[in-house]
Amino acid sequence: MAAVPVARLTDLTQGYGSRRIIEGLSLSVQPGVTGLLGPNGAGKTTLFRTLATIAPPQSGQLELFGEPVESERDARRVRRRIGYLPQDFGYYPAFSITDFVRYCAWLREVPSKEAGPATERALASVGLADRSRDRMKSLSGGMLRRAGIAAAIVGSPSLLLLDEPTVGLDPAQRLDFRNLIRSLAQAGTAVILSTHLVEDVSAACDTVLVLNRGSVVHRGAPQQLADLAGPTAPGDSPMERGYMTVLGDGRSTEEAAC
Repeated sequence: MAAVPVARLTDLTQGYGSRRIIEGLSLSVQPGVTGLLGPNGAGKTTLFRTLATIAPPQSGQLELFGEPVESERDARRVRRRIGYLPQDFGYYPAFSITDFVRYCAWLREVPSKEAGPATERALASVGLADRSRDRMKSLSGGMLRRAGIAAAIVGSPSLLLLDEPTVGLDPAQRLDFRNLIRSLAQAGTAVILSTHLVEDVSAACDTVLVLNRGSVVHRGAPQQLADLAGPTAPGDSPMERGYMTVLGDGRSTEEAAC
C-alpha cells in the first residue's frame, strides 16, 4: 500500500483578495528532499505560506500528515510538526541566538524538558554552537540565515519548508547545508527547498518541481530536468538549460499526481 503523503494539495486556488496566484493546483509531497524552482512571481512563496498553514486555501483541500486542514484548530495542531524558514523572518534584535531558537521551539510547542537539548542540537547543526550568546542584531547576513535554519529545524519537524535558505552562505556553508538536509531526509523529514540556485537542487534533491504562473510545469528527478535541455537554451549546466527550456515552452512534462 502506498505511503500517506506528508502533504497533499487538491485543486488548490490561492491568492490575495481577488488576485489569483495559484489556481487548480494538485500536488503531493513524500519524505525526502524536493527542490522547488520557478521565476519570481511563480507562486513559490504563496505555496509555502499555504503549506505552513499561514494562508488558508481560498478553495480546494489541504491535507497534512494524512489529516485535512479545514479550520484554525486543525492548523494549530499540525503546525507543531512544521518547520518554516521564510525569505524574511522576524526576530527580537536583543535576543541571543539561543534565545531566538529556543523561542521558536516554544512556539512549536516542543516540550520544555526537550527544548534546551533540541536548541543545542539545532545550533550545532548549523555551526553556531560557539556563537550561541551573540545578539541577533549583531549577526552578518550569512549568520542570520544560519540562525533562521536552526529555528526551522529545532524540534525535528516532520515537514520542513525552506525559502531561499542558502542566501548569504559561503560555498563551504552551502556544502554543510546540503549535508544537513540530506541527513534530515534520511531521518524521515520531508524537506521542500525553494531556491534560484539550480546547483543546490541538483546536488541535494531527490525530486524537482518547476512552478510557473501558479502551475507545476515539470516534476521529476534532477537528471530528468537536465535531459530536457534544449540545444539553444541559455544556462551554464544541463540542468539550468533544462530549467530554461521548461520555462520557455511552458509544456507540462508530468502532472503532479495526488
